[in-house]
Amino acid sequence: MTVSAPPLQLTGVALTLPSAAGPVAILKGVDLTVGAGERVAVTGPSGSGKSSLLAVAAGLEQPTSGQVRLFGQDLARLNEDGRARLRRGRVSLVFQSFHLLPNMTAEENVAAPLEIAGARGAAATARSWLDRVGLGARLRHYPHQMSGGEQQRVALARALAARPAQLFADEPTGNLDAANAATVADMMFALVAEVGAALVLVTHDPALAQRADRRVVMGDGTIQSDDAGQGRPAA
Repeated sequence: MTVSAPPLQLTGVALTLPSAAGPVAILKGVDLTVGAGERVAVTGPSGSGKSSLLAVAAGLEQPTSGQVRLFGQDLARLNEDGRARLRRGRVSLVFQSFHLLPNMTAEENVAAPLEIAGARGAAATARSWLDRVGLGARLRHYPHQMSGGEQQRVALARALAARPAQLFADEPTGNLDAANAATVADMMFALVAEVGAALVLVTHDPALAQRADRRVVMGDGTIQSDDAGQGRPAA
């Protein structure tokens, strides 16, 4: 029987960036494997390397040393176009800032990545996913016409409409009030479970981290602890 590679494997990953005061070590030999469908929360204080870890794992930032494998492929062996092709339709990202295109409606924002990937029925898929995140009545609205919580739900629909195998989320509730944060978190975990995606979630919210299968705690550019979670949340 063939065993498929896990969605994400980091081995000895280091990241050093220049600064006015000299090189700064951001990541220092990080090892992390995320299994298919596994939900991993990455926590730690500001400056501990959480967001840099996510950027390197997603292929948005090149590590100084070490190896990053997405779906078994070494990202160092791919150029920028190759990494983009590998991610297309298989990797999605959600950020604290919603990154919606301001001149596109909610429907167009969700449909655009599907159209780029050559998916059929992109508009219908976009409408279906917006309905699932409670925005079926906001299809023709532009980002400036929606609240922060609504914009993040559009971003979530856009990320999951392609049914990716890996979702990276960087502080997805960080710009939201408590009520909207809870709504987005509930939707994210339920929909991630539905599509079967692995999740790497960077968050400073202990309650949100507690819902993951594993909690990885970063400190000073290294993994300080990697604990099993308390089971899967109810969808």
